[in-house]
Amino acid sequence: MSDKKKNYPPLVSIISGSTAGMVETCCVWPMEMIKTQLQLNRKFNGFFDCAKYTYQQNGVLGFYRGLAPVLIGSIPKAGIRFGGFNIIQGKLKNDDGSISPLKNFVAGVCAGSLEAIVAVTPIETVKTKLIDGNSSFIKGLTSIVRTEGVGGLYKGALATVGKQGSNQGLRFMAFGMYKNFMTKSDPQRKLTALESLAGGMGAGCFSTLCNNPFDMIKTRMQGLRASEYNGFIDCLSKVVNNEGVMALWKGTGPRLARVGKCF
Repeated sequence: MSDKKKNYPPLVSIISGSTAGMVETCCVWPMEMIKTQLQLNRKFNGFFDCAKYTYQQNGVLGFYRGLAPVLIGSIPKAGIRFGGFNIIQGKLKNDDGSISPLKNFVAGVCAGSLEAIVAVTPIETVKTKLIDGNSSFIKGLTSIVRTEGVGGLYKGALATVGKQGSNQGLRFMAFGMYKNFMTKSDPQRKLTALESLAGGMGAGCFSTLCNNPFDMIKTRMQGLRASEYNGFIDCLSKVVNNEGVMALWKGTGPRLARVGKCF
């Protein structure tokens, strides 16, 4: 299928992706905060129980615990995601400018994995520990480095790569298939803002439902009780044996709620 869409320089994709990431993070952070709490603790009886507890303990600002490292990391994180995808996708396109869903998936996996290794793992580790310990950014970061060294910032790296790689791969693939379907009669037509929103939400929901187990394990391995687990497989086994298979989908609701944004 021919694709006449203008190819922007990688720097433009990086800047626009970074800006979008920062705005998104500020808007949906309470959902991420609650999601992390649900995945870390067994005492909460669902979304509203967790939200009520957070408000009673720390007020409105409690919903923004752990935001600082993620907000700072939004610049490299989203930049690598969209810039990397743009570059890799360009290398995989056919001579006529078309690209298959499988190649879109591969480009997304590569971009997501790169994003996880370079930026997401240390950011998510700090964020999770701040939320778990109800700590401030500087105090929490200092404590991690002092007690665990720089390597402590890379807890749950394998699960993070799995989450980010599958998340971006599935999302970009699903959105690409949706776009091809919507523009079947006119491949050169651009999606409207509403069509892009619907496609982005659908792709985001699809990837979230598929890869939540990676996110759940990642959170457990990056929390204050990470020492209880001896790697990814051990953590997965203990969660399933002690809490059941459905525990791997804890926090799915808040994650789904935060995908309602333009792709």
